[in-house]
Amino acid sequence: MPESVTLTVGGRTMVIETGELAKQANGSALVRYGDQNVVLCAVTASEKPREGIDFFPLTCDFEERMYSAGKIPGGYIKREGRPPEHAVISSRQIDRPIRPLFPDGFRNDVQIVATVLSIDPELDADVIGVCAAGAALAFSDIPFDKTVAAVRVGRDENGEYVCNPALPQYETGGMDIVIAGTAEAVMMVEGGGNEISEDDFLGAVEFAHREIQKIIKAIDDLAKKAGKKKREFPLLKVDGDLEKWVRKNFAKDVAKAMRIVEKSERERAFDAISVEEALERCGKKDDDVRALLESPAGAKDFNKTVKAMEEDELRTMVVDEKIRPDGRKPDEIRPIWCKVHYVPRVHGSGVFTRGQTQVFTAATLGSTSDAQRLDGIVALEDKRYMHFYNFPPYSVGETRPMRGPGRREIGHGHLAERALVPVLPEKEDFPYTLRLMSETLESNGSSSMASVCASTLALMDAGVPIRAHVGGVAMGLILKGDKYRVLTDIQGLEDALGEMDFKVAGTKKGITAIQMDIKVQGVTIAIMREAMEQAKKSRFFIIDKLEETIAEPRAELSKFAPRMIVVKINPDKIKDVIGPGGKIINKIIADTGVEKIDIEDDGTVFITSLDGESGDKAKAIVEAITKEIVVGETYTGRVTRIINIGAFVQIAPGKEGLVHISQLAPNRVERVDDVVKVGDEVKVKVMEIDGQGRINLSRKALLNGASDEGERPQHREPRERREPREASPLPGGPGAPPMRRRRRPHGQRHHDDE
Repeated sequence: MPESVTLTVGGRTMVIETGELAKQANGSALVRYGDQNVVLCAVTASEKPREGIDFFPLTCDFEERMYSAGKIPGGYIKREGRPPEHAVISSRQIDRPIRPLFPDGFRNDVQIVATVLSIDPELDADVIGVCAAGAALAFSDIPFDKTVAAVRVGRDENGEYVCNPALPQYETGGMDIVIAGTAEAVMMVEGGGNEISEDDFLGAVEFAHREIQKIIKAIDDLAKKAGKKKREFPLLKVDGDLEKWVRKNFAKDVAKAMRIVEKSERERAFDAISVEEALERCGKKDDDVRALLESPAGAKDFNKTVKAMEEDELRTMVVDEKIRPDGRKPDEIRPIWCKVHYVPRVHGSGVFTRGQTQVFTAATLGSTSDAQRLDGIVALEDKRYMHFYNFPPYSVGETRPMRGPGRREIGHGHLAERALVPVLPEKEDFPYTLRLMSETLESNGSSSMASVCASTLALMDAGVPIRAHVGGVAMGLILKGDKYRVLTDIQGLEDALGEMDFKVAGTKKGITAIQMDIKVQGVTIAIMREAMEQAKKSRFFIIDKLEETIAEPRAELSKFAPRMIVVKINPDKIKDVIGPGGKIINKIIADTGVEKIDIEDDGTVFITSLDGESGDKAKAIVEAITKEIVVGETYTGRVTRIINIGAFVQIAPGKEGLVHISQLAPNRVERVDDVVKVGDEVKVKVMEIDGQGRINLSRKALLNGASDEGERPQHREPRERREPREASPLPGGPGAPPMRRRRRPHGQRHHDDE
């Protein structure tokens, strides 16, 4: 029988179970949340550490199963394949708060697999996955001392914080932040909002941490009852004698290299601190050290010791001396320059350079049908704004194979996308699909925030009417004992050796996106508050630079961008515009030369064209098709066909009415084609729309009053006038008795009497 614990989180019941499923794993947990959400997480560790590595081999996977939402995958392939973007982001949210809490020197492979078994499509299961992972580790025999949990924070219509809000509340509350942590501190933050204030953000973090502590207490209580005893795993430790020797012989080299301002020169100086150089410095009394350095394990110990010395030297410089490796003050931003319209053919482009970090972004505008269709377990709308981030190896002066985007690239693109969505115009005002591609050309710290800045420039250059400039900056943290220093605009070295990477993006009005990762046991609210205030000043400084480059969106779109015209029609008329088998809509596209016509279920028609003239023509046709025919109104139409009793006139695309022969002219008409022919353009008046929707028209009604309104339409002579006949003795001739003329049915052709 499974052991379980029950608690209430965000107004819903959470049940955490263990002992029934996935029992061959080192640890497993099943988390039920609300009425429909169920996530299973299993963690396993290899029996032996992986040889020859100097990193912790942790893998986290968030597996979205379509059956969990009662769905079958769309397209030809009906089996889940490559994880969607949402699953990748959720996997990162499990990894980031957990990785720093494993013991230093732990080199066993650890795999965490969270599988969504059931889901409420309007309630994201990503935070449930973090809680399940934290519980599975707590129940396992893997060394992991701190329990981790996570919640999402939103706001309701009154501005009150909501724990684990449903998807509709994201829009109404303007906040969506995921916070993960331990009972003592916050470990990770990921989210954003509609220009929220620093105080609102910190309030959300404090609110979330109280909920996290409740979940952790429940997990720990169950772990005491049903958890496994922690096993002893080998930890990689540096040889003490070797460490002492390296610190004694290379302390000055590390200190000197750390103070070189230029990145490439500094890296060359660090590269010179090598095992080969250490062997040359070994004296006659250092035979034991030499033997260690010549072994693979000793070489790794040497490199690990040098890295620890670099961290110590950085702490001394930044915390004690208030000097950074590149000579900046703690709150100083590197030199910035920006350009827009960098290349001619794209719809919009921008380059943002901050120190040795440089990003080029191109903006492309498309029609509504270009939006990304999401086929996942969460009920997310199709994306009309997509932001992609590339990180080629040359940006850091390296060579490596160029393959598809990794989790880091996907995560950075998602963060930049989140930062800019709140300032985009509403679809009703600007119905384009937007695709932004950020190319990292140089990288030395916070290329994701540079992507935000470059994308702001590209959007404005493209003429997208965004509401405000969005800037971003990455904050860092250096700890030394009880003392610390918050750094603004961290570079790569400070990111690699520091304790925090805290990215904040937003406008001058408020925050739109935020992400925090740390490498220690957590940070306090006080440190976060200081970092937020420093980031706010820096963000304003960066936005000023953006405004100097382009103050507002261009008034006109690029000449290469498509033109979009929006028409609102009655949803009941959609079938009239499309026509049988798409016949009508395809004819409109062919006749006018527009690129696309997209119609939504609410009757919104989006016409995409390369020029305004073709778009206007298509708009006029759509409006004519859907225009309500009103009795008594006058229309100009074209004769489409003729029958014995009248002529059919098309008064709007797809709408024909009958002009009865008696309504063609004021005088009597013997033959319809005596008055009109197929293709003639005529003015008609709607006289009646019968119960079956048939339209009865009149030309005569307009001709009767034509003298007062303009030129009277000319009528064809029924036939050529003939000369009077000579007197004839035949019946009917002169002098003959009068004959009775038979009444003919209306419309029958008149024949002269013989």
